[in-house]
Amino acid sequence: MWIDWTACDARGWCAELLPELLTRDPDGYPLAHAPGAETTRTITVPAPLAGHARRAADACPRLALRLLPDG
Repeated sequence: MWIDWTACDARGWCAELLPELLTRDPDGYPLAHAPGAETTRTITVPAPLAGHARRAADACPRLALRLLPDG
């Protein structure tokens, strides 16, 4: 999954739909739950969470989340 912070308007729906992988910064922008999350916009989605990640990406009104192909 890739976060496009320039497209995001910090509504936070993605973090609510995918709390296992996403949190929000103080301004509401999504961050990965990982060391160095404030500097990464690419998140590895485990297979069991793929459906939840798709739902979060589909719900983003600004299309700021994108699922990337494996590899």
